[in-house]
Amino acid sequence: MDLQDNVFMLPGPVKIHPRVLAAMSVPSVAHRSKDFSAVNAEIRELLKYLFKSENDVAVMSGSGTAGLETAIVNLVNRDEKILTTGNGKFGERLGEIARIYTDPTDILTQWGEPIDLERIAVELETGMYKAVAVCHNETSTALTNPVEEVGKLARKHDVIFILDGITSVGGLDVDPERIGADIVVFGSQKCIAAPAGLAALSVSDRAKEVLHDDTSYYLNLNKHIKKLRDGDQTPYTPAIPLHLALREALRMVKEEGIDNRVSKIAAMADATRAAVKALDLDLFPNPDYASDTVTAIRYPDGISDADFRGALLNDYNVIVAGAQAEIKGKVFRIGHMGICSWTDLVATFGAIEAVLTRLGYDLEKGASVAAVVDAMTRFE
Repeated sequence: MDLQDNVFMLPGPVKIHPRVLAAMSVPSVAHRSKDFSAVNAEIRELLKYLFKSENDVAVMSGSGTAGLETAIVNLVNRDEKILTTGNGKFGERLGEIARIYTDPTDILTQWGEPIDLERIAVELETGMYKAVAVCHNETSTALTNPVEEVGKLARKHDVIFILDGITSVGGLDVDPERIGADIVVFGSQKCIAAPAGLAALSVSDRAKEVLHDDTSYYLNLNKHIKKLRDGDQTPYTPAIPLHLALREALRMVKEEGIDNRVSKIAAMADATRAAVKALDLDLFPNPDYASDTVTAIRYPDGISDADFRGALLNDYNVIVAGAQAEIKGKVFRIGHMGICSWTDLVATFGAIEAVLTRLGYDLEKGASVAAVVDAMTRFE
């Protein structure tokens, strides 16, 4: 792979703008200095803009999974119950994390179908849960879950709602108050197009009232919130270059406008689905819940994942994702979040057509590219 000349279409990490890369190329910065405190102060306000909320925020040096673990370990003790839901790899991960700290109830549904709201409602009716955790945008299957309904149930039963927004915040319309989410987690390497390695959390007053202070040392959420809110600092040494990159990426989101970015990503998702249809291919998830930040596509009969993605990479420098676990080899995924461009999308489908044709798949040449161009023209 040519690191300088490729079409990078993974659903995270995503491609990074030169401005964001350049932000890290500075001499060492003292993390307790006034200069770095000013960086954190700006990040705090930019995160509130991103989250569309005045809730307190925290930044963790660690991936999005570290953010999820932070939320869970600070909310539930061994003798407290959490309800987790899964319809893909990352939803199921919520239960795996929770199982380290307590005995969760997992509600698992078939990959490619939305979470089971009826079963969630039945469980919450028991009154035995302190929290419920849901993956908003399941990238393993390219499906967006109906989380507003979970928020209503959580409020009805006075349960704290943890939302895994790692691949939705900055790419979908995520408003914690509207959704009813008390803790929302995002990862730096997804929709805001920063480097991997940071997680941020938006935490409601309701959640702060019931956080534990004695369940983790490094992942103590109250410490991170208070240090950032009251002193523009972190409790422990942060990943300084990543903070600088995060600030620049968040600046770019604000310059573009969060609603404008979400609208563009939605338009590109529509274009991707139209291109898939033009190739007479099928989406993997239930189309009614198809994600706007990533699209999962079933392979036609006779097409090998290794041959297809290998040719895209080796012959056209186009990088798309395969699938995981039970659907590995059956599906490929195209990410269209962050700073993905229309040019990227046109190039991707041009290469896809070329590779599929070479592998013996019968298609109307140019149809998928035309579908993207048509959507691009309508959006502009």
